[in-house]
Amino acid sequence: MHALVFHQFGDADVLRHEVVPDPVPAPGQALVRMRAVGLNFADIYRRKGNYHLAGSPPWILGYEGAGEIVSAPPGSGLQAGQRVGFADSPFANAGLCAVDVDRLIPLPDAISFDTAAGSLLQGLTAQYLCRDSYAVRPGDWAVVHAAAGGVGLLLVQMLRRLGARVIAIASTEAKRQAVRGLGVDEVLPTEHWLQAVQAITGGRGADVVYDSVGTTLPDSLAAARTGGTVVFYGMAAGDPAPVDPRLLMDRSLALVGGDLWNVLTTAQERRSRAEQLFEWIQTGDVQLRIAHRFALRDGAQAHRALEGRQTIGKVVMQVE
Repeated sequence: MHALVFHQFGDADVLRHEVVPDPVPAPGQALVRMRAVGLNFADIYRRKGNYHLAGSPPWILGYEGAGEIVSAPPGSGLQAGQRVGFADSPFANAGLCAVDVDRLIPLPDAISFDTAAGSLLQGLTAQYLCRDSYAVRPGDWAVVHAAAGGVGLLLVQMLRRLGARVIAIASTEAKRQAVRGLGVDEVLPTEHWLQAVQAITGGRGADVVYDSVGTTLPDSLAAARTGGTVVFYGMAAGDPAPVDPRLLMDRSLALVGGDLWNVLTTAQERRSRAEQLFEWIQTGDVQLRIAHRFALRDGAQAHRALEGRQTIGKVVMQVE
């Protein structure tokens, strides 16, 4: 099979579309013919060598994708030809992928391979951010960094659906315009946003701040109200500065970490959460925006597009 691989850490130029051996499913795994894979910042972190990475060179990236069952273990309930997706299994950037059966999510007929590959990881992430990391209530002020990113666009829609008042932060006018189209309450540039949040909330601060940037964490803590919550779930611009726990004590702040792997603990949990996500997509309550589609063989271009931070929405790679 062909796969998008790299033999050493580095920039996007280390990626190669090469022939590698087909995977051999272990007990409890199904073999999936990949049709589409989602690209995420975690893939960039792994390519650079500063994030956990399974296996040995040549490495195959990708934890999110969709395709068709080639073979499945007896009793798994999965059939050859069945359309499935997954959000948390490695080596997706290939023609074939061996996936634990409990990580596979059957796809409704109305959900395309591109939609599944473009929504599962980031959609399930946005879902737990406003359900598990912080239970959003109607009327809450919620600040969302990187609101025009893959998670950000989905998160602001879910927050609005739950009745929150959303302050979205985006770096360019094109990104801010995309977020405005989702009906958020306020859209701010990345400059002087802290002062703007305080003014918008009447000096009270936000009930919850969602920070996936990393370096903005000190200002996110300052933007939260006394007794508010900051949810840290990414470091797109670099590691955050250490936080003095006395700051949390003095203002009764909650600083919460977020990682999707900690909530996708069983097959039933994955499938029930995905069922709700797909229902929101099918009803139009949540709209997926795919920024770019690339062939898997052009994966280096896909990485450059995402890493350049000029994308608005999700980058999907299609497998020939």
